[in-house]
Amino acid sequence: MKYFIGADHAGIDIKDYVKELFEERGHEVVDLGPFSKDRVDYPDYAAKVCKKVLENEGTMGILICGSGLGMSMAANKFDGIRAALCHNEYSARMARKHNDANIICLGERVSGHGMIEAIIKSWDKTEFEGGRHQGRVEKINALGKMGNCRS
Repeated sequence: MKYFIGADHAGIDIKDYVKELFEERGHEVVDLGPFSKDRVDYPDYAAKVCKKVLENEGTMGILICGSGLGMSMAANKFDGIRAALCHNEYSARMARKHNDANIICLGERVSGHGMIEAIIKSWDKTEFEGGRHQGRVEKINALGKMGNCRS
């Protein structure tokens, strides 16, 4: 699997660690930055990763910020992206198994190295279950095509 990874200044300290964990599991990881601790805006890096995932069929993304919240909110604005904020193994497993998430979002200030390793292992070994969940994923995807979803 090919992954695109991006972070902001609050997620940069673990970006290389996360990249290494995915590479150890046999994945190719393309680092889209940043490459210093200078302050940056997370929506810019969420956009870089989402665009690459959407342009390259069959790829996935990794986004890291302080809490993971900002990255997940920004990423989920993109039609076709299902970004999952994962703070534990269960959320990572369910994001893949039931939601066919194509981007994992992590919070550097929320999860330590041991938990991040467990999250990645759970994410990586879980496949989308399909079946009854396929229709729900299709409904999620359709929401992005609706534009402004206000009632």
